[in-house]
Amino acid sequence: MSHWLPASPCTPPGCAVHAGPARHPLPAAALLLAGCALTLAGVLCAPLGLSLTDGARRERLIRCWAHAVLRAFGVRVRITGPPAARGGTPAVRGGAAGIGGGLPGGPGSAVGIRAGPPGVLVVANHVSWLDIPLVAAVCPGRMLAKSDIRRWPVLGPLAALGGTLFVERERLRSLPATVRSLASALHGGARVVVFPEGSTWCGRGPGGRFRPAAFQAAIDAGAAVQPLRIRYLGGPPDPRAPAGAAAFVGDDPLTASLWRVVRAAGLTAEIRVLTPIPAGAVPGRRELARLAQSTVASDSANLPAASVHH
Repeated sequence: MSHWLPASPCTPPGCAVHAGPARHPLPAAALLLAGCALTLAGVLCAPLGLSLTDGARRERLIRCWAHAVLRAFGVRVRITGPPAARGGTPAVRGGAAGIGGGLPGGPGSAVGIRAGPPGVLVVANHVSWLDIPLVAAVCPGRMLAKSDIRRWPVLGPLAALGGTLFVERERLRSLPATVRSLASALHGGARVVVFPEGSTWCGRGPGGRFRPAAFQAAIDAGAAVQPLRIRYLGGPPDPRAPAGAAAFVGDDPLTASLWRVVRAAGLTAEIRVLTPIPAGAVPGRRELARLAQSTVASDSANLPAASVHH
């Protein structure tokens, strides 16, 4: 299997199981309808929101909508840490952009005369489709997503309207062009959101290895990296235990995942904003990927040993 198609050991029967209290099917169905309706409303209203010239107002609108979508699906939201980075970190130029071997780019490939500071590369561990509105509730940005999502009902058109950068995961040859597109967006001042594990993990344990390609784009653009840590927690008897209901892993159908989420009572989505990594903090993309991964996984040591995949 190509390194561009990483896989996790998580499976729906083994990981996507809710051990806490469950909602009755009728209120669960009402939540499902409410969540889908609010998501559809986002698709219909997206052109109006994107037409706003006030960037701060547009961002507030997106954050409120994303938070409302999560609540509509019955998921509580907990945000911890300082405000997310917005960009403007001074870039450290020099030889860093070319270290790490072989990806096209470097300081001259995605740059020109920049009017303002570079954007920020936002990276997070990947557990669920819920990660997308959860990150948007904290720091909206242009998402990097697999091209399959473009064909999803409701969510696909919304992603396209929101400026999502799509990548064909099955075509390794598309990787250099993807890196150039990311670097161009970052150099233009955009906040770009990437899940560098390349696959979803259930949230038990540290997760997968962060792939370095997106970090090359950050180096090329002189952009800072903003790490986020995502966890989904269950209700009684142990509200601090990882919640399997949120996991969207393996060949799990989206419809099954949606129903599992709305049936899970007491589900809480927790996102922790971690200390940004300044541009030029480490010399190459692999080192930057490892630093970001260790930052995101730093609190996984508090999880019970039985919950970690081996």
